[in-house]
Amino acid sequence: MTKETKQNRKLEGTVVSDKMMKTVVVSVERMKQNQKYKKYFKVTKKFKAHDEKGEYHTGDKVIIQECRPLSKEKRWIVIGKK
Repeated sequence: MTKETKQNRKLEGTVVSDKMMKTVVVSVERMKQNQKYKKYFKVTKKFKAHDEKGEYHTGDKVIIQECRPLSKEKRWIVIGKK
């Protein structure tokens, strides 16, 4: 039997904070639909992502990818700019 690897998720978002060392906070926005009225609305979630070189700053559009846990709350790594 071969072991299947899980495909890592990739998300697009905006950097909202770069004050931590080697970490940025990325805000990801998506559209969700109301069950009863079928109306769409925005839902925002923040993720802490690893930025080794400190090259991404507030306002940058970035792509983040899921990875192994790097700290208590950090499970994402920045792949590059959008």
